[in-house]
Amino acid sequence: MLRSMTGYGRGKYEKDFREYSVEIKSVNNRYSDVLIKIPRNLSFLEETIKKLISNSIVRGKVEVFITFANNSDKGRNIAINSELAKKYIEEMKKLAEETNINSNIEVIDVMKMPDVLNTKLDEEDEKIITEELVQCTKEAIKSFIEMRETEGEKIKEDLEERAKFISEKIDKINSISTGLVKEYIVKLERRVNELLKPNLIDEARLAQEIVLYSDKCSVEEEITRMRSHISQFLNLLNKDTSNGKRIDFLIQEMNRETNTIGSKANNLDITNYVVDIKTELENIREQIQNIE
Repeated sequence: MLRSMTGYGRGKYEKDFREYSVEIKSVNNRYSDVLIKIPRNLSFLEETIKKLISNSIVRGKVEVFITFANNSDKGRNIAINSELAKKYIEEMKKLAEETNINSNIEVIDVMKMPDVLNTKLDEEDEKIITEELVQCTKEAIKSFIEMRETEGEKIKEDLEERAKFISEKIDKINSISTGLVKEYIVKLERRVNELLKPNLIDEARLAQEIVLYSDKCSVEEEITRMRSHISQFLNLLNKDTSNGKRIDFLIQEMNRETNTIGSKANNLDITNYVVDIKTELENIREQIQNIE
């Protein structure tokens, strides 16, 4: 299914006084770029979450915001950095002696020092929190993908209508181009008859000119390729995999064939149809920038 590169999803999970929230939003980007903002105490899970999201998208700049409120006993194991605490005490005593101030140091004072008192996760707590956050993230991804697919369906409908418009213009060009050679023959014979006596016309030379003109202005090959490109375009819109880059390349090929038709066809109506097609291809190209 076609997906938009823009989207938003949110997941929430609560259990045993632990609350998780994961928000995902994305905008257009040529490549896949995932940025995660996660609480420091869950930073060990950043790569796990990033891998989960990267496996779900192909293109887009994705921002992930994770919050965690822990009011349970999980992950609340207290660890005291004794060596660091002793170092603080030693330095504070030195300072007291040097400045001749009271060195009455309380334990509570030492505990307030940076990195002396820490909480840490044991293996079992880490496993529980990992499973819960992963579950919350999967819920957010599901919501995120659903929005991308909903937007993608709207883009697909628009692109199908534009492809139909182009196909109709190609049919009209084909109808006109088949009569161009006949018109040229009539005009050439009339012009020759005006300049020369009828019995002096070189039929072989006249036939040669007609063949040269026919080869020069024929757009049959370009029309055939355009129809093939349109068919491929519609097929790509209906595939399950992401095809944004392939569709973009196909539009470039369609634009090239359209330019060739415009340069070959010496007819005002065909020129106008070519302008219509090029305008529509540009609109499609802009839309393609929005799909994954």
